[in-house]
Amino acid sequence: MGEQAIEYGDGTRVVHAGIPAPVDGQPLRPGPVFAAPYHLSGDPASTPYGYGRDANPTWTWYERALEELEGGPAVVFASGMAAISAVLFTVLRPGDAVVMPSDCYYSARALAQEELAAYGVEVRFAPTAGDAQGALLDGARLLWLETPSNPGLEVCDIRRLADAAHAVGALVAVDNTTATPLGQRPLQLGADFSVASDTKALTGHSDLLLGHVAARDPQWAARVRRWRKLTGGVPGPMETWLAHRSLATLDVRLERQCASARAIAEWLLGRPEVRHVRYPGLPTDPSYEVAAKQMRRFGFLIGFELPDAARAEAFLAACRLVGTATSFGGVHTTAERRARWGGDAVPEGFVRLSVGCENTEDLIADLAQALG
Repeated sequence: MGEQAIEYGDGTRVVHAGIPAPVDGQPLRPGPVFAAPYHLSGDPASTPYGYGRDANPTWTWYERALEELEGGPAVVFASGMAAISAVLFTVLRPGDAVVMPSDCYYSARALAQEELAAYGVEVRFAPTAGDAQGALLDGARLLWLETPSNPGLEVCDIRRLADAAHAVGALVAVDNTTATPLGQRPLQLGADFSVASDTKALTGHSDLLLGHVAARDPQWAARVRRWRKLTGGVPGPMETWLAHRSLATLDVRLERQCASARAIAEWLLGRPEVRHVRYPGLPTDPSYEVAAKQMRRFGFLIGFELPDAARAEAFLAACRLVGTATSFGGVHTTAERRARWGGDAVPEGFVRLSVGCENTEDLIADLAQALG
């Protein structure tokens, strides 16, 4: 009889994901491979490693790890935006239409408006909340989702929208950066692509830029991989190795971050200075019902509003443990007043808080003194 497959928990999976079989005398985790050319004689097809823009063993190990977590073949890129660009420009051609969230990551919207439109792609926008994008699918080639959205933390029903998109012949891509594969699995929910900025929580230490695309269909993964080769949006081996090393702690990091985020969100609800707390894990949140159906963890991001820009800036300046920085998902708690960048339809006093791995009670105490 064949050996029965074992379904391991998330913590076990992330520690062992992508690690080669043990060899006596070799390290538990291979080090980064630094190479531009490789030894290559005869038929180039005899080895996957011939030139550094095509492939690298360090990418291979990390991509295998991502495939185990995502449920489909993965391709690693130099940044999250490189991964986003790969899907958009691989799938779409002049005359096609793409449906995107009007409240998704600003750079993704800017890429669509400024570059895709210039190539003759029709770009349609609708909000994430209420699955509003579903009304714009007629004749579309690609539906782009981001849930929970950044920075507003709106949630849409991936399964429902994917079914509707496939019914009209459209492909579906989900930006899963805020949830990570341990919080939400878009490919299992019907999406064709799961895209993420690995810069954020997936690697979690705020010290590298990286992104990836996972696809349900290996043929689409191969097309995305070819896009990487032709455009050169390749990651460095050191960054990729650091990402794979950091991935091993994803489960324990998220466990602390998500638990603290829930506690902090509940605490913020009782503060008189704070308005409109958004956290998908709060039963009072407008997104809770859908989030509870499709998310395995509710995440580490909280959105809330202070009376105005000056009050928000004063709050951030008074924090001792919470750093003022853009991006999110690291072990250090950070926050920022998102309206300072422009481009997002958020109030001037809106604060996006990314909860890190500090002790929950210390963070609440710090937030209390800063609000006070």
